[in-house]
Amino acid sequence: MIPTRTARRWCLAMFLAVVPSRLAAQTASYEQLQTFSALLNQIRQSYVDSVGYPELVHAAVDGVLSSLDPHSRFVRADDAARELAYDSGTLAGAGISLDVVDDVLTVLAVQPRGPSARAGVAAGDRVFTINDTSVAGLNPEEAYRHILGEKGKKVRLTLLRGSRLEPDTVRVGVKLDFLQARSVGTVRMIDPTTGYVRLAEFQLKGGEEVKKAIGSLQSQGARRLVLDLRNNPGGAVVAAVEIASLFLPANSVVFRTVGRRRSANREFRTEGDGKFATLPLMVLIDQWSASASEALVGTLQDHDRALVLGHRSFGKALEQQLFPVPPQGDIVWLTVARIATPSGRIIQRSYRGLKAAQYYSFAGTGGTAQDTAEVFHTDHGRVVRGGGGLAPDVELPATPPLPPWFSVAADSNWIEAVSDSVAALLGKDDKARTAWSTATADWQTRLVQPLMARVDSRLGISSQPSADLLARLGRIMGGRAAEVRWGEDGYEDFAVRNDPGIRAAMTYWPQLDGLLSGQPVSKP
Repeated sequence: MIPTRTARRWCLAMFLAVVPSRLAAQTASYEQLQTFSALLNQIRQSYVDSVGYPELVHAAVDGVLSSLDPHSRFVRADDAARELAYDSGTLAGAGISLDVVDDVLTVLAVQPRGPSARAGVAAGDRVFTINDTSVAGLNPEEAYRHILGEKGKKVRLTLLRGSRLEPDTVRVGVKLDFLQARSVGTVRMIDPTTGYVRLAEFQLKGGEEVKKAIGSLQSQGARRLVLDLRNNPGGAVVAAVEIASLFLPANSVVFRTVGRRRSANREFRTEGDGKFATLPLMVLIDQWSASASEALVGTLQDHDRALVLGHRSFGKALEQQLFPVPPQGDIVWLTVARIATPSGRIIQRSYRGLKAAQYYSFAGTGGTAQDTAEVFHTDHGRVVRGGGGLAPDVELPATPPLPPWFSVAADSNWIEAVSDSVAALLGKDDKARTAWSTATADWQTRLVQPLMARVDSRLGISSQPSADLLARLGRIMGGRAAEVRWGEDGYEDFAVRNDPGIRAAMTYWPQLDGLLSGQPVSKP
């Protein structure tokens, strides 16, 4: 008896319903690979333009990784070699870190006093063109090809700044220069008893650098420390462990990594008492403090070891591992674990189900509600939350953004011309240097006002900067004059003395012990 069409359909449906899921899983992978192979062949044979297999495979790999998380990435062999040359100091660069934010190539960090910083590039600037060519669709590795090269080469950048609906367009010229890969930047005494260390990134020898820097400050009389992690994009996780170990007692949990594979689940603890385990400590962060920076801050905050001041951090704390991809020498940086602070907080913002643009739109803002809903506690019982970065213990006022004309003035050397002419008239002795570091009125009358007059007349605008912006311009130009007159040491001394974040942090020392014990913050 031949079954009817309806019966055959019913039998087939029943058969498919009871096919073991394991059999389906075995055939699914093979079928999907067949589909992919057939698609590549069809594109190669029939597409309107000639396309090779390498281009198609690389594009497919990029697509696969972007579907996993926003930070796993594929690096082609030539780009990997270029990155190595830059990191080793044999290739000149612009001194900026890039990533794709809201589908736009964006400046995540600017190396202090590097080529881009001197040209007026700021963290958060969105790159529109490089050398008058649109960067739409480029990933960071592709963009770096155009901003790495010979020392002295000038790269033209068009940047978008401010509102996305009505952005300001800024054009700058950046002269490429060799950059040293150092973890520690500025090391200074703020006052006779307070040391300051700027941690710019986490290189492999970061722990040694920090230990040496603090030891030097203690020999100068430092009995407390401000550690600056602002604009620090992260780096080597092992360096974060070593630096945290300097400030913690023996057998303290630094952080944990939580992954799918057993080998990815690890706990990092200090082996002995840290050399600076009792040194009073404050830490500065901002929305561009990311990755290893956040891991370090989360550890110090959970153990009530440091008062954290500034702005909510970026919200990226993933462990990535390098895997070679044969046979061409390509590599892939694959996310293998999330980082959890000692209290159990996951710093990383949620990204599953989100487009990259959605994910990045939460940078430094706390993420979604479910990210920060769970409550955790520090060693002293203070309430802290995870997800969407780390909230500081003390929120500091925001820095006013630089206006579009600032980069024009920097590119035209107006800032240098005005600052250098005034620097030539300053005395060279220590008395003149000290006096200049507090001469806020002089910065305005001798530096900012002549600059504003030149900007208004030559650009045909009527600029009306706020008081906060005028103060920032005074610090920038005053620092330039200090560098010209007294060199790098003069500049660093000027910058540390006049940084608003550092000055604000200094006012909280009397409250330090109480705040770390859970007392409410009161404005000094």
